[in-house]
Amino acid sequence: MRRSLAGVALAVTSMVALSFLIPLAALVMSLVKEQSVTAAEQRAAALAPVLTLTTDPSALRESAASLDATEHLVVHLPDAQPLGNSQAPKALLERAQQGRESISRQIPSGWICLQPVVLPGDRVAVIENFVPEEELTRGVKASWAVMVLLAVGLIGGSVLVADRLGSKVVRSSQRLAQASRTLGEGNLDTRVDPMGPKELRDAGVAFNAMAHRMTELLAIERELVADLSHRLRTPLTALHLASERMAGTPESARVEAAVHALETELQAIITAARTPLAVSPMGHGMRSGDTTTTVQPAPGAGPSGPRCEAAEVVRRRTSFWAVLAEQQDRPCSLDVTQEPTAVSLSDDDIAAVVDALIGNVFRHTAPGTPFGVRVVRTAHAVELIVEDAGPGIPEPERALSRGSSTGSSGLGLDIARRAAAVTGGSMHIAQAPRGGAHITVAFALAPSLLSERRPRMSRRRPTWPRRRS
Repeated sequence: MRRSLAGVALAVTSMVALSFLIPLAALVMSLVKEQSVTAAEQRAAALAPVLTLTTDPSALRESAASLDATEHLVVHLPDAQPLGNSQAPKALLERAQQGRESISRQIPSGWICLQPVVLPGDRVAVIENFVPEEELTRGVKASWAVMVLLAVGLIGGSVLVADRLGSKVVRSSQRLAQASRTLGEGNLDTRVDPMGPKELRDAGVAFNAMAHRMTELLAIERELVADLSHRLRTPLTALHLASERMAGTPESARVEAAVHALETELQAIITAARTPLAVSPMGHGMRSGDTTTTVQPAPGAGPSGPRCEAAEVVRRRTSFWAVLAEQQDRPCSLDVTQEPTAVSLSDDDIAAVVDALIGNVFRHTAPGTPFGVRVVRTAHAVELIVEDAGPGIPEPERALSRGSSTGSSGLGLDIARRAAAVTGGSMHIAQAPRGGAHITVAFALAPSLLSERRPRMSRRRPTWPRRRS
């Protein structure tokens, strides 16, 4: 923008300067020529009274020398040689003598002025004053040089002023753009100092108001999530009491374990919701129930960012769901690689993905439908594969749209997709060998593992356990 403004100032000022400079240069040249010719005519007219008084050559030479030191003033006496070095053409001289008319005209070598003077006896003498070409343009080049310097100074000053004004606009725009990028990266404390033209100052004030309001809305939403989660503790307490009354029965230990796990998950949601905004790589501090949306940071967190072993988290969460699968008579298989599976996400984020994918199996397939979970290590990623023998997903693209799935909130697959995108990975939905859904979530490996040589990996397919009779 600065270059554009400077170019506009240069073009406009140059055109204005030229529009004045060219006529002014011609006017200066014309004035200098006119002054030289007028001076020559005045010298010739001043010698005429002397010629009417005397025709003595010595007196005339002395008078001519006093009027014109350059000896260009010549007197043509009748029937005598001219007093001086004449430059007048013969035709013009005869015309002035015979016609008795004053002549002032341009000749090839300069300008000639002829002034006839009538002497006693009706004789005619002619006073000649010659102005050389250099006298007609004396001082013109110097005047032109001064005008050119003034024009260059004017153009340079206008470009400098335009550049300074443009720098203020550009600086304000750059700061506003940088603040927008910083806010988009998740730094909700970003504000700008309004500066520059009135329009940009108004934009800066509006940006600060938007950022402040955004922070308030996110804080209110997170507090609401925390409060709603806290309200679930009352039914959990009732479940605890019910499990205590069931003490001694075969189901009591299992119910107590499930209630304890649910309480742990609920506490994690409350804790995450009460933490400062935008502290998680996925842009939220809660688990799968969080609907707060912020801009995700660039893929690949640094060494100081979150990191976990994806295989361990998947194994732990699958074991939790295996209890419910056993109650519904669902065959469940787990195949986890033994290689390092470090990814740039926290344990809670990976657990949210596993819970979302396996939870979808329980919600959308009939009891007794088998499913399997696999964790595979590739050269650059860790792949989490969840497949089942249910009806499958007829519209994968629509299923990935948050909140658009029929009969569900549409959040589960979106949580998995966002978690993969944070690490630089991807998510793919296909059909399983048994006709159900085959969901592959690829998490990019943590930076520390990318430089390691990939060991030989196991690609063993899971075996589906037979249903118990």
